[in-house]
Amino acid sequence: MTESLANQRIALLLSGGVDSAVALHELCSQGLHPDCFYIKIGPEEDEEWDCSSEEDLEMCTALSHRYGCRLEVVDCHREYWDRVTRYTMEKVRAGLTPNPDVMCNRLIKFGAFDEKAGHDYDIIATGHYARTEMAEGKKWLVTSPDPVKDQTDFLAQIEDWQLRKALFPIGHYMKEEVRHIAEREHLINARRKDSQGICFLGKINYNEYIRRYLGECPGDVLELESGRLIGRHRGLWFHTIGQRHGLGFGGGPWFVVRKDVERNLLYVSKGYEPRTAYKDVFSIHAFHFLTEEVPLHEVTFKIRHTPDFHPAVMEAIAPGEYVVRSAHAIQGVAPGQFCVVYDTRHHRCYGSAEIK
Repeated sequence: MTESLANQRIALLLSGGVDSAVALHELCSQGLHPDCFYIKIGPEEDEEWDCSSEEDLEMCTALSHRYGCRLEVVDCHREYWDRVTRYTMEKVRAGLTPNPDVMCNRLIKFGAFDEKAGHDYDIIATGHYARTEMAEGKKWLVTSPDPVKDQTDFLAQIEDWQLRKALFPIGHYMKEEVRHIAEREHLINARRKDSQGICFLGKINYNEYIRRYLGECPGDVLELESGRLIGRHRGLWFHTIGQRHGLGFGGGPWFVVRKDVERNLLYVSKGYEPRTAYKDVFSIHAFHFLTEEVPLHEVTFKIRHTPDFHPAVMEAIAPGEYVVRSAHAIQGVAPGQFCVVYDTRHHRCYGSAEIK
């Protein structure tokens, strides 16, 4: 890898976390000298809602100084609001289940950053748990050996030109190996906990964030099987298909199984993992191929960030539209989620599409 990158300009996105710190160590230990960047993002200009942490920036400053690399702060605050937060709110308002982190990679980390850097960098390196491989002159996104940390699902919407620039220096490691390297090298954030939740929210509660922009829109909650009134919701956008916790209704457990956006109704079903919460057939549209368009028939897929890959058969019904027939029923299939598609060995990621 070193020889092929020696004459290329490398930008490394530092977050303050241990993964990007070890990515920096890996590059520098091979004699490479990346320029480091800390991307400042957030939903709006109010400092109260800004996720950029002073501690994050201190970590990045210390790390870049240790390895003798330049560090620059790139403010993508407004771009995040215009592109990712707006996407999120539009999907949520329509009763769908968006994934802001997927769009952040496409629109901000490999998008707005590249624009602000003047497209000057040949390589954009990150601390993602993912790998790439070359085959017949084409670059493919492939899974990490760590099934729990694998992040190819978060990268499955990036553009082909973004994939060609992407480099994942720690993608071949297990998480415990990354921690070991960080402790061995006495990196300042070796024992820092991984961040959780949506990238720009920090410690802000997601429902409070939604309420700030969309308010409340109360409606009835009905039992799916009987139509019986169970209670009231404060807005469909506070709930996701398959949700069990935080509903607040007695006599449960209850699962969210359906939303009727036109009538503002939330349907729930009682019992432990009821059949109504599962699907084995669903449709996807606007399929985004990562490297090139390939025939999709026997595949594996995932619909959320879990280590589980599900075997399925896909049937094309129109350009970019498919019916997915899973080998077994899975819980929580929700419109708006991304269905990420892989080969049968769940090694090579072909791309993703939104569930209809």
